[in-house]
Amino acid sequence: MSRLCEGRVVVVTGSGRGIGREHALSLAKHGALVVVNDLGGGVDGKGGDASPARQVAEEIEAMGGKAIANGDDISSWEGAERLIKTAVETFGDLHAVVNNAGILRDRMLANMTEEEWDAVIKVHLKGTFAPSRHAAAYWRDQSKAGKTVDARIINTSSVSGIYGNLGQTNYGAAKAGIAAFTTIASLELARYGVTVNAVAPVALTRMTENLGPAPENEAEREQRSPKWIAPIVTWLVSAESAGVTGRVFEASGDVLAIAEGWHRGPTNQPIDDPTKLGPVVEELLSKARLNAGMDGRDGTWPQPQKK
Repeated sequence: MSRLCEGRVVVVTGSGRGIGREHALSLAKHGALVVVNDLGGGVDGKGGDASPARQVAEEIEAMGGKAIANGDDISSWEGAERLIKTAVETFGDLHAVVNNAGILRDRMLANMTEEEWDAVIKVHLKGTFAPSRHAAAYWRDQSKAGKTVDARIINTSSVSGIYGNLGQTNYGAAKAGIAAFTTIASLELARYGVTVNAVAPVALTRMTENLGPAPENEAEREQRSPKWIAPIVTWLVSAESAGVTGRVFEASGDVLAIAEGWHRGPTNQPIDDPTKLGPVVEELLSKARLNAGMDGRDGTWPQPQKK
C-alpha cells in the first residue's frame, strides 16, 4: 500500500478519541508524523485527562510510526501557539493542521444559557481559528523566505451546521461559521501554498451516541463507524490534494459528497415600497428550492403560521 503522507508533519486536535483518533491513526499508517492533541475533557468540555492523547501516541509508536501527545487547550491563544510550536520543534516542520476538537452543549434556543453558547462557540470557532492562525503565520514566513510550501488546513464542520438541526443553535452556528471560515481562509492562504478544506462527518461517537437511535445490529454499527471519515482527511493532507481548496466534504459510512454552498436563487428588480413586496416575495419563494434537510436533500422546511 502506498503511503500518501510520508514524512508530513500533522497536528490533529481532539484526536484522543472518536473521529480524531481515527484521523491520527490513518495519517500515521500513511507515514505522517503526528501531534496528537487532546485536552481530555468530557463531551461538554469539562474536566481534563492527558491519557487519551498519550494512549493514541503510544499506539502509533507501537505500530512503527512517530507521534507525540499534546494537551494544550486549542481554544486559547497561548495553547494554540504552543501546539504549533510543538510540531515544529519536535519534528522540524509543519505540513498540516486538522482541526477536529469539539464539544456539545445542546439546548433549545429558549432555554439555552449564555455559558452554553459561549463554551461551544469558543471550542469550535476559536479552537479552529487559533491553531489555523499560528500555522498560517508559520507558512507565510516560510513562503516569504523563499521556501516552497505545500501545506493544508482541514477543518471540521457538520451537517448540523450546513443544513441545520433542532436543539443545536450554538453548535450549528459554530459549524456553519467553520464552513465560511474554510472558504475565506482558502482564498487568503492560496498565495502561500496552503489549501483549506473541511469535512462534515456523520459517525457514532461518544458525542453523538445519545442524539439518535442506537445501531440495531453490527452492520449498522459498522456503517456508522468514525473510520469512514479518516480516508478523505488523510487524502486531503497528502500532496495529491494540492489542487483542491475551499471545499466542504460530507463523509460517513453512507456517502462521500461535496456540499455546495449558498448560491443566489430566484431574483427580482429592487422595490422601494415595502407595501408592494408581499406578492413579489411569494413569487420568489415559489421558485426557490427549500432548505435542505439533514440528509442534504430538499426538505419540508417548517413555515411560520400566518396571523
